[in-house]
Amino acid sequence: MSLDPVLLSRLQFAWVIGWHILLPAFTVGLASFIAMLECVHAITGRATFLHLSQFWLRIFAISFGMGVVTGIVMPFQFGTNWSRYADAAGNIISPLLAYEGLTAFFLEAAFLGVLLFGRKLVPTPIHVVAAILVAAGTLFSSFWILATNSWMQTPAGYQVIDGRYFPTYWSEVVFNPSFPYRLAHTVSAFYVTTAFVVLGVAAYTMRRGLGAELGPLMLRLALGFLVIFVPLQVVLGDLHGLNTERYQPAKLAAIEGLWDTGRGIPASIIAWPNMQAERNDFELAVPRVGSLYLTHSWDGEVKGLKDFPPDQRPPVPVVYFAFRIMVGIALLMLAIVVAGIVLWWRGRLDGSRPYLLLCQWAMPLGFIAVIAGWTTTEVGRQPWTIYGLLRTADAVTPSLTGRDVLISLVLYVLVYLVIYPTGVFLMARIVRAGPQPEAPEQSPIASGRPKSPVEALPMAGDA
Repeated sequence: MSLDPVLLSRLQFAWVIGWHILLPAFTVGLASFIAMLECVHAITGRATFLHLSQFWLRIFAISFGMGVVTGIVMPFQFGTNWSRYADAAGNIISPLLAYEGLTAFFLEAAFLGVLLFGRKLVPTPIHVVAAILVAAGTLFSSFWILATNSWMQTPAGYQVIDGRYFPTYWSEVVFNPSFPYRLAHTVSAFYVTTAFVVLGVAAYTMRRGLGAELGPLMLRLALGFLVIFVPLQVVLGDLHGLNTERYQPAKLAAIEGLWDTGRGIPASIIAWPNMQAERNDFELAVPRVGSLYLTHSWDGEVKGLKDFPPDQRPPVPVVYFAFRIMVGIALLMLAIVVAGIVLWWRGRLDGSRPYLLLCQWAMPLGFIAVIAGWTTTEVGRQPWTIYGLLRTADAVTPSLTGRDVLISLVLYVLVYLVIYPTGVFLMARIVRAGPQPEAPEQSPIASGRPKSPVEALPMAGDA
């Protein structure tokens, strides 16, 4: 049996980044949520916001640590598995990743220490600033990582010298054609993912009778946020789709399962794309609607997959179904938010146990949608690592064998199957304890000794 190093390297990178992306999908939004709670507490003096911040800060610390561990291993694969890509694009990719480390990771690491250990060691305004800077660090990280990925999707501002890509204008490299849309759509998705986790935890605490005042407050904060951001996410997705139609038409054709170029094309609801026969089997479609939402015109022209050589088409079924999973979850999220707002308006939100149970079970929806969206974006780019310039098959390390990759892939799988269940177990313990108000502690100065960092960190058992 022959082991294909290209396929195994792709599976390994998908495994590593697929698990890792779940963490920034949570921590980016959670850092902003904690910063908001800290600001409101500092302004109003209401202890409920302080208790919520302390509760979510414990969960953030665990998820942030997991994100650091799983994020560090990804760049190593550029050298071990994708050395041709690193050699060709290193002059552009390396500075972008370095900027992420300098402007984001260092900022997060420095002020996270103040946020975790400094509540009783620094004045309240400084602690609030630390929370804001940690949130800013997560957003800076998203900025640079998405700038890197977007350049691979829609490369710009470069020149080719001896087969290597060099920047000509950094402004064009960073702000490449798809970057603004990808950044807005992705960060908004991260915020929605976090809000649904907050919504689910609030519902759980209310059903269990934990945190009598804090649970309803969390529920309303999450719903108030989602009523704005879920519709906004639909608008941002539409704008991103228009950009994809312009710059990555083969990906858009795969998303729609569209084989023939035409005007007034139908909207494919569900089908089975048949790549061999170049058609869709068992298709359910709505006439002419496809052109309307893809081009904002009833007669807009959309390119089909047959306009591209077979070796330049992405795996259509994967892209087609991943996109529909993402959209289906978005519609389900919208329905949950609308139902919550109706119950809130009628004064029945807190007492509707079926709705609270629905919110609790809806917690993973954002993560599933993020994975589906990432699959649509990355698999839809194939067969290119750098779209239109460098094929994935030409980016892999030449001396790599399938056996080498298989061994490392198995080790990655085993390690991640230890890290993630452990982290989820620790966070679940905190959630089960509930966001209860903490007992007042004696000041380190009054006790006659400074508090150690370990003592200063709020632990799960404190609740």
